[in-house]
Amino acid sequence: MTGQVELQQVDEDSLEELLAVAVDDAAPEETMPPVAGPPGWTPERKEAFRGWHRARRPGLAGPLRESTFAISHDGKIVGSARLALRDSHDVLETGMWLARSWRGYGIGTATLRLLLHEAARTGARAVVADTKTHNKAALAALRRNGATLTTSPDVTEVRAELPLPPTSTANP
Repeated sequence: MTGQVELQQVDEDSLEELLAVAVDDAAPEETMPPVAGPPGWTPERKEAFRGWHRARRPGLAGPLRESTFAISHDGKIVGSARLALRDSHDVLETGMWLARSWRGYGIGTATLRLLLHEAARTGARAVVADTKTHNKAALAALRRNGATLTTSPDVTEVRAELPLPPTSTANP
């Protein structure tokens, strides 16, 4: 992959661009929790997408203890990532989605590296991620970032624990 991958907190401007990318190049279920109703990007799903990101604007210190980021490649938004506090205040969960046309270029691997640096800056001791055994791209990005993978007993789910880089003021 060539080009610059960056993360930016989702604000109103990036939210509308992110929604446009999702509608044009991703399925709703790839980008957010399920919303009842007919399939596809209905007006209700678009509003739910906006609401989901807006509710996470307060970040890790907010009531949802979660922060969302727009992923950009050479200045163009191509997907979204998140960090969330879960059971422990020093373990963050991460997840992401990329527009279909931007998959397979190493952007997920680069994004995960940026998320690990962001997590380290918060003082976290670990980052975890959950995926499916059939999601080969996610598994490859996790492995490239040093994840320890544990497969569920039914061999459909994978839990990854990722090591954090040393904290530094330099960009990764």
